[in-house]
Amino acid sequence: MTGLLRTKAINADHHLTDTGLRRVLGPVDLTLLGIGAIIGAGIFVLTGVAAATKAGPAIVLSFVVAGFACAFAAMAYAELAAAIGGCGSAYGYSYAGLGELIAWIIGWDLILEYAVAVSAVAIGWSAYVNNALQAAGLALPPQLLKGPLEGGLINFPAAAIVLILGLLLSLGVRQSVRINAVMVLIKLLAIGVFIAIAVSHVQPANWSPFMPFGWSGVMGGAALVIFAYLGFDAVSTAAEEARDPQRDLPTGILVSLAVCTLIYILVAGLLTGVVPYPTLNVGSPVADVVLRLGYPWGAGLVAAGAIAGLTTVMLAMYYGLTRVFLAIARDGLLPPLFARVNPRTQTPVRVIAVSGVLMAAIAGLTPIGDVAELVNIGTLGAFFLVCIGVVVLRYTQPDLPRPFRTPFAPLVPLLGAASCLYLMASLPLVTWLRFGLWLALGLAIYFTWSRRHSALAGSD
Repeated sequence: MTGLLRTKAINADHHLTDTGLRRVLGPVDLTLLGIGAIIGAGIFVLTGVAAATKAGPAIVLSFVVAGFACAFAAMAYAELAAAIGGCGSAYGYSYAGLGELIAWIIGWDLILEYAVAVSAVAIGWSAYVNNALQAAGLALPPQLLKGPLEGGLINFPAAAIVLILGLLLSLGVRQSVRINAVMVLIKLLAIGVFIAIAVSHVQPANWSPFMPFGWSGVMGGAALVIFAYLGFDAVSTAAEEARDPQRDLPTGILVSLAVCTLIYILVAGLLTGVVPYPTLNVGSPVADVVLRLGYPWGAGLVAAGAIAGLTTVMLAMYYGLTRVFLAIARDGLLPPLFARVNPRTQTPVRVIAVSGVLMAAIAGLTPIGDVAELVNIGTLGAFFLVCIGVVVLRYTQPDLPRPFRTPFAPLVPLLGAASCLYLMASLPLVTWLRFGLWLALGLAIYFTWSRRHSALAGSD
């Protein structure tokens, strides 16, 4: 039992440690990384679906509830990112505060979260790109848009974009961040165009009834749109590539979440105010509304923004996956060949290549379907443990330097933990069953291999 609870020493001077990764990211880079990870499928797809099927116009409240839950977790992330650091995000924080077994579980969950998110978003990206190609008269044949289980050969665009992003990440983090910044600006411009068009077409009658599905609908909508907020945790995986992580990580996490929350609430309110909420259950609700209002050029720009938005989500999630994978391998819980950083590009090329091939196969050959909900439960589990980690470390390590402190602790982190549990309870039973299977596989790997090869194994 002692071995299962062994913890890593906290290195408060983590920013001085040479990890082989290149420290080039500033607060603006990290904020744009967070916005790139957060604004994507959530605003361009899920907003309409959740309004039509879960909450109605009260989807605005769903975003507020989900935003508060994430805000509590974000403050916990900011404290631990500044105090502990490392590229392992919630995995590394749990290892320092809660023990190896819990750290492994959360690291295993993070791998699932990021991998499924990249694959699921790649499939959505493929649909948007094919729509754009259709408009130009260059549509791909159906066999190249579906996997074998759906009657096709491969979803070629979905697989191709994952591999292209893998190549970009392999070249270096600076190049990846520059591409991310350009695409973030494109999608923010597209959202600005939608707001400018929609604000003069609002009909207040569309907001009545405001809560057609009751409070349970609001919470069901919050459990669904929590997917829209996932991604700010990817900022914390950049700790070893940030120039001043103790100052800039909290800035990147909290500012990106605040900006995105305001955008989500504004867009959701306008969508449900411009058209009746039952008509929003379409694959591209924002572009569809702009088209219905008679602005085809605006719809085209929104579609371009959606493509850029989905691309940045995949890039940020892919980046987060590789850094968490690298951190776990460096601790000996995954094979050491994945712990090496390429000395020329200063990136974990092996991790990027292996994970990219696997995600491309999932995106290209598998109908992702409801598996995407695994992203929600895995991330909420990570948020929960980070909040608990703040409370535990406040008692076990009271003198730990904390450049950023979660306000009103332990109340705020405990509210974050409770919010995450409540939202997890709102997810379907089938999601819990799939999550249980993934967890069982992870525990089997830990007890048969990882526990014996851990870098801390000799300290028992």
